[in-house]
Amino acid sequence: MASSQVALSESSLKAPAVEIVDLLPDKEPDDAVKQPVDHDALAKDSESEEDGEEEQWESESLYEDALEGLGDEHLTGEDMEACTLEEALAFRKRLRDVGEDQFITDTIEAGTITAKKLCTAFGIRPPLFLEGTRDSAYYPLLGLGISRELMKRVKLPQYNTVNDAVSLLKKAKNIIVLTGAGISTSLGIPDFRSKETGLYSKLEHLGLSDPQEVFDIELFREDPSIFYSVASNILPSTNRFSPTHAFIRLLQEKGKLLTNFTQNIDNLEGHAGILPEKLIQCHGSFATASCMECGYKVKGEEISKDLKAGRVARCDRCIRELRRAGQAGLKRKRSSNGSSSNKRKKKTYEDSSDNEDDDIAIAGVMKPDITFFGEDLPATFHERLVNHDRDLVDLVLVIGTSLKVAPVSEVVGFLPPNVPQPCAHVNFDVDLLGDCDIVVAELCKRAGWQLRHEMVPKKQTIGIQLQNGYQSRYIITKSPSD
Repeated sequence: MASSQVALSESSLKAPAVEIVDLLPDKEPDDAVKQPVDHDALAKDSESEEDGEEEQWESESLYEDALEGLGDEHLTGEDMEACTLEEALAFRKRLRDVGEDQFITDTIEAGTITAKKLCTAFGIRPPLFLEGTRDSAYYPLLGLGISRELMKRVKLPQYNTVNDAVSLLKKAKNIIVLTGAGISTSLGIPDFRSKETGLYSKLEHLGLSDPQEVFDIELFREDPSIFYSVASNILPSTNRFSPTHAFIRLLQEKGKLLTNFTQNIDNLEGHAGILPEKLIQCHGSFATASCMECGYKVKGEEISKDLKAGRVARCDRCIRELRRAGQAGLKRKRSSNGSSSNKRKKKTYEDSSDNEDDDIAIAGVMKPDITFFGEDLPATFHERLVNHDRDLVDLVLVIGTSLKVAPVSEVVGFLPPNVPQPCAHVNFDVDLLGDCDIVVAELCKRAGWQLRHEMVPKKQTIGIQLQNGYQSRYIITKSPSD
């Protein structure tokens, strides 16, 4: 089994990759106008790092929705302005066979297809703001798509079946498991991005330009009450763990787990028994909290009442120090030197505390030690990956994540290509799509391993169907009778 969705693939880490996730695709096409080809525009994304890095970032930001818009499942052939799945797969193979320059010559330059339609072969949805423009307006976007495709790892042709994944799993000795919110949803914990049930969809009432701003560190510094007002929706309400957590622990018990890199902040890996030395919490967790002013760290339980009540938690040590120094004098000093924005912030969230001591208003705010947007990942993430795991890993499993958030999304591409693994920037060797708990239970059954968990039926039967157009992507479902 490789590191990826229930998909087997090798990355630069020298290990197969398997991804177990529900894939969310992207899509949409467009019309044709023959015109001179601007090779510079098409190649812009493949230029030197010095000249192209900043421009590529700006382009990807501008085209963000388009780049995430089209999944292979949308390439059904019903839209005449989009490639079919068969055409898309053929174009991707042709690009790798002949190289970028010849590919452009054979397609856009030869007038056999428009840039707008060709974009859809690389998972790009033509953006509405380009509608009605000349076809050359799509060249930069197509260049991004081609560049992104060429950065993907090449699928290992020898791994194609579910049993291949099982064999990899049994042979592997150093498995990296990359996990996301999907491994906890069976416990009633929402993921982030599902359209109707995800956390972000439930935060739209806040009136933010983007629900993700709840986790923006600058917004938290400006007004922590916004985060605290929804913290109860994020705070784990259970110490139970899912069959997938139990599967990861089973890998640990068998001496096969190299590292579990989790993007989850629910800390359920710890409850499942994953050892601290085997676990990297890439986005932190609620297990501890720290003061934004003095850095004082406490156990998460100490602020859990505030989180559940939607009340901004203040630092006990700051409060003690303020009282010791004489709170009245300090308050006058803060008032005379502070800006109007400070006064506004105080009004915004000072009353969220039911503690009537005035010094709480200027004591440091306690922030759960989860990684907000704008904050660096824990140093242990980079140290473990670069200095330890990269040279040891022989299989990568990606479970319950669509790998949308960098830099975790870049892990797969960083690993050696000969290591089976999953990622948004690589091709998985074997994709096993479906409910994570059902998939891992079936893998254990085929491997002859006993996965003990109350949520796994003793005689569970499943259905496995090869997805149309693929040789190694399977849809796995539980039989209705179970």
